[in-house]
Amino acid sequence: MLKLSAAQIEQFHREGFVVVPSVVSAAICDLMLSITEAHLEAAVEPLEFEAEVGYPGAPASLTAPGGRTVRRLRGAYRRHRCFSAWAEDPGVVSAMRQLLDEPVCLTLAHHNCVMTKHPDFGSATGWHRDIRYWSFQRPDLVCVWLALGPENASNGGLQFIAGSHLLQLSPEQLDPLDFLRPELPQNQALLDQATPVSLNPGDVVLFHSRLFHAAGKNTSDAVKCSIAFAYHGASNVPLPGSKSAAAGSIALPLR
Repeated sequence: MLKLSAAQIEQFHREGFVVVPSVVSAAICDLMLSITEAHLEAAVEPLEFEAEVGYPGAPASLTAPGGRTVRRLRGAYRRHRCFSAWAEDPGVVSAMRQLLDEPVCLTLAHHNCVMTKHPDFGSATGWHRDIRYWSFQRPDLVCVWLALGPENASNGGLQFIAGSHLLQLSPEQLDPLDFLRPELPQNQALLDQATPVSLNPGDVVLFHSRLFHAAGKNTSDAVKCSIAFAYHGASNVPLPGSKSAAAGSIALPLR
């Protein structure tokens, strides 16, 4: 069960992320992984393909070699009860309340997915902040990332820039898609502070929606799979007319 200590809460607010080991049992991880593999094999929609995103290393089109490589199994909450049970887990809800300091909701926009990173055609992801995916009154959401298998530098594990969720950047430091521009000297100083994170199956990393993070390519011989859900405070509502508002949220009471 996910339970945060005072030190972990302080670390999250200071660094923007915290790793919590051994949260989910091997049996539940194996169940989630088996459902993921079955849905990948059957191409159960909704899906996002690497070719549609077009990050470095992705196939050029859906008809190119590897063009049907799946990047995300979208809509995880309604795919299978094992995913929704994790999203609503009392420990997760309690931890989100601790971090957001109010009742919380699960957003169904963008995250709410199984992230998959395939060898060969899985792409690298540059330095970005997840808040680019959402439109809320305040840029304060928390991602709960569950590793279903090992995650490390060799298979495209996450990297974070600790404390970057507190930074105020100038517009020229970012490209039109809100990624850090690595060629700029002031950004290089930030990138030099990057912290790679290694996870074991069942480990969870919580990170702020304004935290800069990245992930390399998968150079292993196995698909890397992770569950990603994101949460916001009940008072932090999506902007009217936005995709975040259209996708909706689910209020999560403490149980």
